[in-house]
Amino acid sequence: MHDADARPRLARLDEVERVRDIERRSASRFLGTERAALADDEPTDAATLMRRIAEAGLWVVDDESGSPVAFVMFREVEGCGYVEQIDVLPAQARRRLGARLLDMVAAVGRARGWPALLLSTFKDVPWNAPYYRRLGFVDLDDAGLSPELLQIRAEHEARGLDETARVFMRRALR
Repeated sequence: MHDADARPRLARLDEVERVRDIERRSASRFLGTERAALADDEPTDAATLMRRIAEAGLWVVDDESGSPVAFVMFREVEGCGYVEQIDVLPAQARRRLGARLLDMVAAVGRARGWPALLLSTFKDVPWNAPYYRRLGFVDLDDAGLSPELLQIRAEHEARGLDETARVFMRRALR
């Protein structure tokens, strides 16, 4: 597949387990880091993925065989697009698939009237906050986080994520 051919498309219900597999395999990138335990996390549950498909909030990019190799999952939070998860199979990394998926979410967001995209990620992992900064995201000050973002932080903490090592980020769409 030529990278220019890698067009995002809405995921299908029969691809839920494939998306879960991409998430599981992508987490293997944390092995050998201080966040290695993340590689053992369960991927997003099938019911949530099916709900995002129904809401047009789960998009994939296929390989040349038509099988998904990357995905983005998002929903509306505070009138903005909140990127919940974005994963690319490690063998498909460095091909701008993640950037292409984020650009697609931005296009959806503009069509829906969202002023920005939001996400939460690790501050120090090279393919997390530093990557998103290169794509136009800026860090949000913890002191100014809204109630909905604080609720997301609480959900992360309940799952065992170290929120002191994470940052919320925003990318304007206008």
